[in-house]
Amino acid sequence: MRLRLRLLVLCLIILFVVYNMASYQHRQTALDVKSRPFETMMEPDVAGAKVSSRATIKVSERVAASRIGFLPHGIVEHYSDMELKPLWLTKSLQSQKPTQNERCLIAIPAGINQKKSVDAIMKKFLPENFTAILFHYDGKVNEWNDLPWSKSVIHIAASNQTKWWFAKRFLHPAVVSVYAYIFLWDEDLEVNNFNPRRYLNIVKSEKLVISQPGLDPKLSEIHHPITVRKKAGSFHRRVSRANKECSREGPPCSGWVEGMAPVFSKSAWQCAWHLIQNDLVHGWGIDYKFGYCAQGDRTENIGVVDSEFVVHRGVQTLGGSAMTKNTRAKNSNALRQKTAQGLQQTRVRTAGLDMRTKVRRKSRVELRDFQKRWERATREDRTWVDPFARRRKRRNRPAVD
Repeated sequence: MRLRLRLLVLCLIILFVVYNMASYQHRQTALDVKSRPFETMMEPDVAGAKVSSRATIKVSERVAASRIGFLPHGIVEHYSDMELKPLWLTKSLQSQKPTQNERCLIAIPAGINQKKSVDAIMKKFLPENFTAILFHYDGKVNEWNDLPWSKSVIHIAASNQTKWWFAKRFLHPAVVSVYAYIFLWDEDLEVNNFNPRRYLNIVKSEKLVISQPGLDPKLSEIHHPITVRKKAGSFHRRVSRANKECSREGPPCSGWVEGMAPVFSKSAWQCAWHLIQNDLVHGWGIDYKFGYCAQGDRTENIGVVDSEFVVHRGVQTLGGSAMTKNTRAKNSNALRQKTAQGLQQTRVRTAGLDMRTKVRRKSRVELRDFQKRWERATREDRTWVDPFARRRKRRNRPAVD
């Protein structure tokens, strides 16, 4: 009997202590809310939530989580765009009605030596309701002012920076979310056989969230067979397995586009932007991972459009003067015939080639770094599952008789 009495007294003491601790914690929390409302307003009140109904808890938590600072919801502007706005209104602007057609964005790294090809691209895209951004990696902006469309596009200048450096810093998904498609192209593309509107019609009809135009095989610098334009049909998604290099599915034989002329849907770019590494500016290797941003099966949602094709001239610009594959061959023959009088010019050209060698060497180092980061990320993320690894296992599984 005495044992039971002692246990009862002990339980009462424990309850009293727990009650006092909980009461003290509640008073401290209330004081914190009053003294620091801006720091605590986004944290859900767990103690008060127990009293309310479950529906009320979910609504209040959702509202608190979405609140920005101490701003009322109606004033919050989540998104932006790249549209140029006038400083004052004119009669012509007042009479214009806003267009309801979807807008698309094209962004190109542009050096002054490629002015002619960029001009041709702009003349194709701007009439089709495109917003355009030029990334001036040579720092030269005023030299473009003589072109009639120059004032209607956005110019961003930073010396010796790459397309992926610019894209990471100026094409954040929240800024470009109003655009249905983002064209992130190189400057050395010829568009004589390309129509942006017809291209988009094919992309939409085939539900390609990541795509690129096919390359003219006779005039282009080709790195992978999947990018070569096929004459039969308007698009393709893979290289024939008869090709010895493409006996298996997956990049770069299916579900893959090259980094020189990718086109992303809004949802795909939301993912691809996060794939771009802030410090790996050359972007080598990321095109092999675009499939993870394809919103599903990469072999179906990524493709190459053949009926609207381009010429990829393969111009090397960063680290020296622009040189194509044919120009390099001509220059090497000319160097053999140089006399002592022209040796100084030869040294200048060699310096340019040395700089490009350094650029290429850094690109390879970045590729290794990117691959290591990917492998480390897949190991450390315990909840991540490779959706394409399972498909490979099913294809490699031997057939059962």
